[in-house]
Amino acid sequence: MDSLYLLIPIAIVFVAVGIKLLLWAIDNGQYDDLDKEAWSILNEDKRAEKKQPSQSQVNDDSH
Repeated sequence: MDSLYLLIPIAIVFVAVGIKLLLWAIDNGQYDDLDKEAWSILNEDKRAEKKQPSQSQVNDDSH
């Protein structure tokens, strides 16, 4: 029974911190666009092709 006097306030603090972190994430836009990241995995190949320099650009830079 004595342990409940310690565990209940600790549990309340954990819940309060969790709610505070959730509200912070919502305010900072973490949940604004959930579909963008879901679709980005499908478009990853296209982005990788754009980032890699073409063979002619590699040869021009070596001079």
